[in-house]
Amino acid sequence: MSTSPLTGKTALVTGGANGIGRACVAALGEAGAAVHLVDIDGAAAKDVADAHGAVAHVVDLTDPDAVSSLPRTIDILVNNAGVQHIAPIQDFPPERFALLQRLMVTAPFLLMRHCLPAMYERGWGRIVNISSVHGWRASAGKSAYVAAKHALEGLSKVVAAEGADRGVTSNCVAPGYVRTNLVTNQIAAQAESKGIPADAVMDEVFLSRTAVKRLIEPEEVAALVLWLCGDDAGYLTGASIPLDGGWTAT
Repeated sequence: MSTSPLTGKTALVTGGANGIGRACVAALGEAGAAVHLVDIDGAAAKDVADAHGAVAHVVDLTDPDAVSSLPRTIDILVNNAGVQHIAPIQDFPPERFALLQRLMVTAPFLLMRHCLPAMYERGWGRIVNISSVHGWRASAGKSAYVAAKHALEGLSKVVAAEGADRGVTSNCVAPGYVRTNLVTNQIAAQAESKGIPADAVMDEVFLSRTAVKRLIEPEEVAALVLWLCGDDAGYLTGASIPLDGGWTAT
């Protein structure tokens, strides 16, 4: 019987209770990894952990001290946790802007700092950062999210440069609009900010710049994450892969 490709590896996935994170927990677990998932939603985290044989950690990653409670001996780190807030800059609450940076920039930095020593000691590691097409492009009303994703892209490249001679790769996956709560929960705010009906948001906002006219499924993102964690991707580092239906091609 063939061995699953990630047997013997341990993974940690943030924002693992829903959407892309949940799909990554499932894909990594099915590939043989022992998976730890981190989420602020305790009930959802427990449900996902029970469903996929993972270990749930109920943690608020906007608290810098929370990272120290998580396991350090990790082979695969998937930085996925994120939230969204839409408002023009003049109306954007500064405390909300700061929260998005803590969750999507500072927490990944602290988790890398937490996990890299063990990866270096073993001479193998995979860091996958769930960025966004907004790590490449900007959209009005998303100052905090765009700033955070651009920062995450840069941080990922620094880790790639530092870890290359120690067997550690660091890459970003940059999806367009994925069928998740983070996207569907934007519909009302997008409709209000653009002065359009809610039922027009899908075509006029989410899919207007993509060649492939559908939302991305979380499992499609997870499949790319899984490939980046395998041995076939050992030479790919410092990259950002746009899983965006052709958005950035035009």
